[in-house]
Amino acid sequence: MGMTIAEKIIALAAGVPEAKAGDIHTVNLDRMMSNDGTTHLTVDMYHNRLKDPRIAEPKKMVFIVDHNVPSDSPKTAAAQKKMRDFAKEHGIDFWEGKGVCHQIMMEHYVCPGELIFGADSHTCTYGALGAFGTGVGCTDLLYGMVTGASWVLVPETIKFNLTGKLREGVYPRDLMLTIIGNISASGASYQVMEFCGDGAKTLTVDDRMVLCNLAVEAGAKTAIFEADEIALNWLKERGRKPKAVFKSDEDAVYVKEYTFDLSKIEPVAARPDFVDDVVPAKKVCGVRIDQAFLGSCNNGRIGDLRVGASIVKGRKISDHVRFLVVPASRQVYLQALKEGLIDIFMESGAIVMNPNCSVCWGSCQGVIGENEVLISTGTRNFKGRAGHPSSKVYLGSAATVAASAVKGEICTADMLQD
Repeated sequence: MGMTIAEKIIALAAGVPEAKAGDIHTVNLDRMMSNDGTTHLTVDMYHNRLKDPRIAEPKKMVFIVDHNVPSDSPKTAAAQKKMRDFAKEHGIDFWEGKGVCHQIMMEHYVCPGELIFGADSHTCTYGALGAFGTGVGCTDLLYGMVTGASWVLVPETIKFNLTGKLREGVYPRDLMLTIIGNISASGASYQVMEFCGDGAKTLTVDDRMVLCNLAVEAGAKTAIFEADEIALNWLKERGRKPKAVFKSDEDAVYVKEYTFDLSKIEPVAARPDFVDDVVPAKKVCGVRIDQAFLGSCNNGRIGDLRVGASIVKGRKISDHVRFLVVPASRQVYLQALKEGLIDIFMESGAIVMNPNCSVCWGSCQGVIGENEVLISTGTRNFKGRAGHPSSKVYLGSAATVAASAVKGEICTADMLQD
């Protein structure tokens, strides 16, 4: 019986010839990442719960401060200091103020064939490079820290066959929200979403990150693409080499298969308060907004900023709207500066922030108030996600968000031009 990409990665990490859905394997972890959302809890458990605390392989660990940057309270400052001091004491790679954790990991660490645990649910982003990345709690992360290993229940895999090519003005975010709307927020629970087909070959690594990042919003354990020539060239440009390059066998077993024609995807939006309540964006046009957000680990990359800047260039943000633009990393910010995108945003009246999670996290920058409405490229739109429980969050593409910021109400880019 053949194996899927995910099964092959788990088999390699477990040192066994075969892994199939339903098996439980002890695996060696290639990397572990933790951010300031929970690292202070992991550090406390390390000191207070372990009889003989030690870090198995410090160089496999990465700590990233990205959720509240800069710190927003003495409590946050104390938690981040605990994280900072622990990293220094144990020789752990430490990043602060340089970007969102998953963007940092993709830019500097992730390699095809790796098995990676991250103390953040959107660790599935790493499948864009053919790695098995999955989110875990801080207790599981602690076990990995002190042993270098963990266990995995091998998930079933769903095949998503992508055909065609996205039309101009339609983006990978529209595609993934469409998929989630189709299969539901629990449609891939504890399963792998494997993206393949000729349509997958039309997507850049940044595009693939969008799909893999949002897979957890369909309940997935992870998502993955084959590390093809596009991915390997992207990796080579950054001076890294793959651990292993896998493709699924022809006789691999899939629990389900779906086909999506990219040429038929249209701009969509997810309505409050559920990420799978997805409708054509034009169905929600006209909804007055108070704030727009362009950023996050899903849509804060240079391509997203280029799209947003192209729409607001020569225009002004609506007087009653705060438009937050938040690059996903320092590299993205510097590239945007070089291309003049930051100038365009500032001249339009947008608020350009330092690289961090910002309002997607809903705990610091741009928190929205009672009954306010946000149109966002963030990852989630649950009740209270971005602020007051009565506030509402709509999810859309960078183009829809930027157009809405100008119009003052939800609006697609083509409607803005009319």
